[in-house]
Amino acid sequence: MLKIITDSASDLSEELISRYQLHVIPTPVVIDEVDYLDGKTIQTGEFYKILDDTSRDVRTYHINPAMFEEAFMPYAKNGDSVIYLCFSTGIAGTFNAANIARDSILEEYPDFDLTIIDSRCASAGFGLLVVKLLTMLEHGASRETLIEAAAYYRSHIRHVFTVNTLAYLIKGGRLSKFKGNLAEALDMKPVLIVDEAGSLQVLKTVRGHKKSLKSLVEYAEENGAELEKQLVSVCHGEDGEALRFVTDLIKEKLHPADIMVSVVGCAIGAHTGRGIIGVCFLDAPEDPYMEYLS
Repeated sequence: MLKIITDSASDLSEELISRYQLHVIPTPVVIDEVDYLDGKTIQTGEFYKILDDTSRDVRTYHINPAMFEEAFMPYAKNGDSVIYLCFSTGIAGTFNAANIARDSILEEYPDFDLTIIDSRCASAGFGLLVVKLLTMLEHGASRETLIEAAAYYRSHIRHVFTVNTLAYLIKGGRLSKFKGNLAEALDMKPVLIVDEAGSLQVLKTVRGHKKSLKSLVEYAEENGAELEKQLVSVCHGEDGEALRFVTDLIKEKLHPADIMVSVVGCAIGAHTGRGIIGVCFLDAPEDPYMEYLS
């Protein structure tokens, strides 16, 4: 049997996970030296309450080979064919760890058919890729078609996002304390994208939270293809007010076919804080795969 599995950096809702009976491998998160598993032993509501206290020690590490072996082994024993869509290698070491586990399992089960795909995506964009392939599988797409589609979608999914505070980027060493504090004092907000290699890049900085949120929709308006036919994906860090502002603006400006909403989990949220919000969409038509999407 052909299976698609993923990890919790895809930030898919419980409703979608249940709908597709999707196996989601959890990302580890360490809080005050205690290990938790994203979406399994800690949920986003509790996580962000802890994260709001910047004195707490919160950090993540990527899923290690032993964890992947444990996740993959039942499929190897069952003789399943598996496509694992993993968190962008431009952000974490998940892809390499998964391949180490695959090589180890193949020593015992040499016929195990496991394809590991670097999504080059994160959060809402990653979730969008997973949902596209799950829908295609449900409508009869072959393994080869799914692998081809994964390459197509990961090349055409655009991510744009912003954060409301720079405190977590400063704390994590991604921004110097001097530059970060100066930007905070001037109310400057970064607008970031995920580049073609799956790494984070600063697109621009703007002054004020509302302006940064508007910039997300403007970026989608400028770079999206046939947005009125698209499923646009929006993620937020347990920030309902920002979510409503952005989704209302998307409906007004972009008129998408539908909007998929997810909450940013531990894998990214630990480095951004509560106020992160992102918009993900396609910059190319879906014509090559429409027969499997409707």
